[in-house]
Amino acid sequence: MIEHKTVVRVIYADTDAMGVVYHTNYIKWFEIGRTELLRSLGYPYAQFEEEGVMLPLVECSCKYKIPAKYDDLLEVKAWISEAKSATITIDYEIYRKETGELLVTGMTRHAVTDTCLKPIRLRDRNKGLHELFQKCVKPDAE
Repeated sequence: MIEHKTVVRVIYADTDAMGVVYHTNYIKWFEIGRTELLRSLGYPYAQFEEEGVMLPLVECSCKYKIPAKYDDLLEVKAWISEAKSATITIDYEIYRKETGELLVTGMTRHAVTDTCLKPIRLRDRNKGLHELFQKCVKPDAE
């Protein structure tokens, strides 16, 4: 299993009138975690696009446990929990770095498509990448 950690800092614009992080910002941080996970595997999003492969979001969930606040340093953990022939699922945990408190858990599921958003089988388009994703799946997620 490969897990990637990315650190982000909460800026004032990320907070709402109650002084806590506005809920949709966690989804933005999921994207940062996912992007950096793929980059760490040697496959930045730009390379997918160059190869005519898109990963549109088809499902997203987020469970809020403890709110983050302005200036918190957050650690976003991301890993591949499922890699099928035409979908990939990434799971996330966001922690307050200073205390280790788990703030949020979530997942995103992505279709594997061509540039016209027609589903394709990743193993047919790029067998090596499909095998890499398979090797990255977190063992307890299977």
